[in-house]
Parts: sequence; C-alpha cells; structure tokens
Amino acid sequence: LSWNEALLPAVFPPFRLEINDSEGHPSSSHQTLKGTSKWATSLENLLEDPEGVKRFREFLKKEFSEENVLFWLACEEFKKTQGKKQMQEKAKEIYMTFLSSKASSQVNVEGQSRLNETILETPHPLMFQKLQDQIFNLMKYDSYSRFLKSDIFLNHKKSEEQEENSPEAQTAAKRASRIYNT
Repeated sequence: LSWNEALLPAVFPPFRLEINDSEGHPSSSHQTLKGTSKWATSLENLLEDPEGVKRFREFLKKEFSEENVLFWLACEEFKKTQGKKQMQEKAKEIYMTFLSSKASSQVNVEGQSRLNETILETPHPLMFQKLQDQIFNLMKYDSYSRFLKSDIFLNHKKSEEQEENSPEAQTAAKRASRIYNT
C-alpha cells in the first residue's frame, strides 16, 4: 500500500460538545459538531476526520502541495509503529518519499532541519516531530485558511446544510426528539 492508501481508512472518535445547565448537568439538548462545522474550528479537528482529510487533500492537490498533508499523516502513522525493524523501514520510506533531495514528494522544510540519512539506523517515534511541526504550521497558517474559503469546502458545507434541512432529516430529528424527551 502507498501512504495515500494506507492512511485514509483511519477511524477517529467523534467530537462531542456537552452543553450543561446552570448546575453543570448535561442539558437535554446535546450538540455535536460534525463535518464542515467541526473542520472550521481548527486544523486539528479537520485532520481527525477522514472525510475532512480527503477534502483537504483534494484542495492541496489543486495547490500542488498535497505532499504536506501526506507527510503529516505519515509521521502520525510512524509514531504508532512498533519494533525497531518496522520503524527503520517506515523511517526510510518517509525519508525517501518526503525528505531526501531525490524525494518524489519532497516537503519544504527549513534547510538545516533536514535529517541526515544516518539517523534512520536508530529510529524513535518522535524523530520526525520537529519537521512534522514545521509542516503543520505551514498548513495551519497558509493553506488551511484558503481551504476554508475554497469551493471544495464551501460546496461540501452547502451540501451538508441541504441534507440537514431535507424533509427526511427533519422527520428523523422529530422522531429522535420524541424519543429523548419522553
């Protein structure tokens, strides 16, 4: 599997925003941020949602900078790697794909923060952290704000809103409110 295929199916727990009454007890109406509403709150939330990652990649591809999110995802996956041999293999793959001067999807990191190939012999889970943070900040302060104004994001948001306002969604919401309010 390529990094593209291997990283997409990750499943993340849903984000839940609890609304409490004046005494701190959960209120009867729970709000759950999801989809574009959640993506718009932070880049972190966008990157936790597989659909958000898919849309962000689509946007970055048009901007010729998809390698940034792919590198960030590869580093996240690398942190979970167990075993020295597997870490060496994945570290080398990340290096050859994103960091080497001959990399096929080279990321733009500050010159001296590039890794020397010798570090690949003794990998550790956070060996790419500094570079990953650079790329995260690049995305956060550059492409993320443009993404939130892009047609890809706005069209997805519009289709979500249309689904929420559809007669089927309203009927389901009424049924749910009858169930929970009895």
